Amino acid sequence: MAELEFITLTTKPSAKLSYTFYKSTETPSPALIVFLNGLGLPQAAWGATIKSLQEKHQGTGLPAILTYDRFGQGQTTDADPANEGATDPTHGHDCLEVVRDLRQLLSQIAEDRLKITDLDSLPLVLVANSIGGALARLYAQEYPGTVAGLLLLDSVLANSDFVSIFPDPDVEGFDAESLPSQITPEALRAARERTRRIFHPDVGNKEGLSRKNLRTLLPASNRPILQGPKGHPFVTVVGHDFETFSEHSARMGLPKLLSMTYTNPYWHKYNEGLVKITEPEKSKGPLLAPAAGHFIQQDAPEFVAQELAELVSKAL
Repeated sequence: MAELEFITLTTKPSAKLSYTFYKSTETPSPALIVFLNGLGLPQAAWGATIKSLQEKHQGTGLPAILTYDRFGQGQTTDADPANEGATDPTHGHDCLEVVRDLRQLLSQIAEDRLKITDLDSLPLVLVANSIGGALARLYAQEYPGTVAGLLLLDSVLANSDFVSIFPDPDVEGFDAESLPSQITPEALRAARERTRRIFHPDVGNKEGLSRKNLRTLLPASNRPILQGPKGHPFVTVVGHDFETFSEHSARMGLPKLLSMTYTNPYWHKYNEGLVKITEPEKSKGPLLAPAAGHFIQQDAPEFVAQELAELVSKAL
């Protein structure tokens, strides 16, 4: 049974990160599976997926696994030292800073736990939810040839301000008569304002992970094409179940009709782009996780484990 541990990055010696390392059933480990959190759920949320994955492998052929909480998240109570001196600590660092931290973490884990001094020789399989999807793509871009597989679970809409998902009823030339039945200009205004308050990139978070420049870092969902250890990586893209997501959104104040009409189609189109960040023969999706909202690993852990097991078998 893997236990929660703490590690100090040599590049940020004033703070500690929490992590959990699961040993491989093979020696040496053929790869390292790394789980990347969104902003909403910490590393503990991957537990059911990992348990199911272990059961599917029945003790054989499973690579080493790493989960961790970023600075200011979950069991990592220390703030990111990069936030120090920031005018707005809720926007203290960006996704590239997180990617550099991840690189350092993986280097230390590979050397300490797997006795591997050349991190680039260790194939990675990245499993990511929400903003973790952006982090996974950026890591694969920044360190080409290192990521053998990516499982992207309801990846953040990296190039969107979220507000623009909904038509602006106050723009010049807007035709209210063109709206679908039962959708009013007032409902659109309310949806845009609610979205602006909660999801716009200008909204900070306690982690200090700013999304303000994410549209510049990842301007398109379908490019660049990523490079893996052997050509292009295997990529599986999974989106939320439309009905379940709409029900969850309704509980948060967004009418179900608006989610079904605007958010779901927009997100699915984004996911259709994501499957193109590798060659067609190595791409799968976009799938819809059955009965799962945005936090797919929480709602459908066995489904995630099944897709991950398949991805690992192909990537390695």
